[in-house]
Amino acid sequence: MDTTVGDVNSRKPDSNGIGSPPSGAASVMQSLALPHALAAGSPDATMGRHIARRLVQIGVTDVFSVPGDFNLVLLDHLIAEPGLNLIGCCNELNAGYAADGYARTRGVGACVVTFTVGGLSMLNAIAGAYSENLPVVCIVGGPNSNDYGTNRVLHHTTGLSDFSQELRCFQTVTCFQAVVNNLEDAHEQIDTAISTALKESKPVYISISCNLPAIPHPTFSQGPIPFALSPKLTNQMELEAAVEAAAEFLNEAVKPVMVGGPKLRVAKASEAFVELANACGYAVAVMPSAKGLVPEHHPHFIGTYWGAVSTAFCAEIVESADAYLFAGPIFNDYSSVGYSLLLKKEKAIILQPDRVVIGNGPAFGCVLMKDFLKALSKRVKRNTIAYENYHRIYVPDGHPLKCEPKEPLRVNVLFKHIQDMLSSESAVIAETGDSWFNCQKLKLPRGCGYEFQMQYGSIGWSVGATLGYAQAVPEKRVIACIGDGSFQVTAQDVSTMLRCGQNTIIFLINNGGYTIEVEIHDGPYNVIKNWNYTGLVEAIHNSEGKCWTAKVLYEEELMEAIQTATGPKKDCLCFIEVIVHKDDTSKELLEWGSRVSAANSRPPNSY
Repeated sequence: MDTTVGDVNSRKPDSNGIGSPPSGAASVMQSLALPHALAAGSPDATMGRHIARRLVQIGVTDVFSVPGDFNLVLLDHLIAEPGLNLIGCCNELNAGYAADGYARTRGVGACVVTFTVGGLSMLNAIAGAYSENLPVVCIVGGPNSNDYGTNRVLHHTTGLSDFSQELRCFQTVTCFQAVVNNLEDAHEQIDTAISTALKESKPVYISISCNLPAIPHPTFSQGPIPFALSPKLTNQMELEAAVEAAAEFLNEAVKPVMVGGPKLRVAKASEAFVELANACGYAVAVMPSAKGLVPEHHPHFIGTYWGAVSTAFCAEIVESADAYLFAGPIFNDYSSVGYSLLLKKEKAIILQPDRVVIGNGPAFGCVLMKDFLKALSKRVKRNTIAYENYHRIYVPDGHPLKCEPKEPLRVNVLFKHIQDMLSSESAVIAETGDSWFNCQKLKLPRGCGYEFQMQYGSIGWSVGATLGYAQAVPEKRVIACIGDGSFQVTAQDVSTMLRCGQNTIIFLINNGGYTIEVEIHDGPYNVIKNWNYTGLVEAIHNSEGKCWTAKVLYEEELMEAIQTATGPKKDCLCFIEVIVHKDDTSKELLEWGSRVSAANSRPPNSY
């Protein structure tokens, strides 16, 4: 993790190799003609213009922001860029979540806030993006350059003359930090930061002194030339050795399987994973946080592998295999259901974005996942036994019993109807909570998007993420499944969705509290104050923009609401509050909660 600080440390920033730009980012580059040179004194030869043009070049057309006195001049320059749309959010946390959601589909996101009060408010969202390997350019309007190195105390700080507190906080959740408080090296610092975000697929932090964005400078007299980002390269000898060892390992197995993990995204290896699946004929599963990264219409797809809460018959096939290839896994306490997976290391091939480990050894470094998967597809023997076993024991899912007239709506009935709404023109956002488990059981049609935040699991993430995702892919209609407790954390930015003219459908699942916490450890703190949620959204709407709300208690009301949302109100933001019983949860949450509770309550080793 690198930090570049301007005159704070009185040194030039270390070069991160702009001449040999980072890998893996070419897919988000836009091919632009070489820009015209600008006169050194031209009002366009400024840092603010450079940042705006650079963001557009890497594929960002929307920047999520909250204004503050330290970033106002910079915001003027972002607004002036024709290819850039500045979206004002209700708070910095949601601006960060929106950049996270945007990056999930565009490949990179950006947000702009003010110094310390804004930056620290956004910090939680940036930590989530870091955990999910999402490149987010986090820009903070900083103090006047003349105030660095003085003993002045500024507003928006903790009352100390040390301005590095915000920087130190961001050092742990970004892969590169640049404090730009002079124009001499601003060009290098900004380009190094942005290219590093693309290279590492992690957030970066850029602080811009508030008095600098509008000042012309010779280094910005040439408009930004698009990055020529050279890819990371695989060591061919290591690749050959790794493929030979893996092929021998898999070809000796009787019933091998493949499981996709969340790091398929950062490795840009989803297509290569499918190529191997086509060649080998193995049964194909995904870890829960990789749902949407592997096409579920693949002929050998068997569902989500999540230990004891896997989709039907998937765990039995994976855990009974004599060899399993995991591509980009993350084994944490949540994904392992309290460390209860029935897997054996000696049977596994573990692929990370640039590393291969076979059983208890050997290990091979400097091998890119996508190169390995493509090469392996040419060396493995076709073996369909695991899939045949799955097909033999598989029993089609039953359908929830239809509710009787005026019978209280059940959650499984709700998701049966959500399943029927999905198409290639939709995307699902699942909030932390029981929606994790219910949405995992949805069968995604070809082209249907899917996102949730499993590693960080920050409640409230989905509101901002829905805003950003919908803004990034306006051709898709987003269906967000959000619990009442999570919604109360970040509800304000439904306002921003309306300002942007989005037509998202939000299902607000009102069960009276933090249901996921109830199943881990119950207590009175898991009960929340009930809101008039539809009334709140109507108040936010305030007759400005297109909005439609409904509150449903019965299946017939739900069916009518969905018909309206997908018919006459298809161009509106549709908010459907679904009232369900507080104890109406998926069986998977009940199982998962008990196992995570057991993992959390383990006594110290000395007892």
